[in-house]
Amino acid sequence: MSDLGFTHVALSVRNLDASIAFYAKYARMHVVHRRTDADEGIPVAWMTDGTRPFVIVLAEWPEQKDAALGPFGHLGVGCRSREEVDRLCDAARAEGRLNSGPTDSGHPVGYWAYIADPDGNNLEVSFGQDIRFTVEREMAKPGGLTV
Repeated sequence: MSDLGFTHVALSVRNLDASIAFYAKYARMHVVHRRTDADEGIPVAWMTDGTRPFVIVLAEWPEQKDAALGPFGHLGVGCRSREEVDRLCDAARAEGRLNSGPTDSGHPVGYWAYIADPDGNNLEVSFGQDIRFTVEREMAKPGGLTV
């Protein structure tokens, strides 16, 4: 794995532990790095799902708040099945976090829903999006995408 290309997204959060618990539950992510930033004195965690060299950087800024991702802006997570999307939606609904869905938008968008993280950012959980296939197809074309 290489650190070239898209490596992370950073989000400010009000409660680092609550955000870590959310992304562990709804995005199958785990902490790979945690520290207190030496310059700002704020707690920071890097989380990954381990499928590629990519992390979500969560930085606890109790008094500084970025605008939340939404209503369309979101982070997207592919699920193993429609049933997994439904299970996550049921849990989100019970916690008052389900923003929309689940919705079946057909190919190539698939079956998806938006779930709000503790700071109001949208996390899209989906099944059936053909992102890998689409990227690989474009990379295979003569003169197509290169890495």
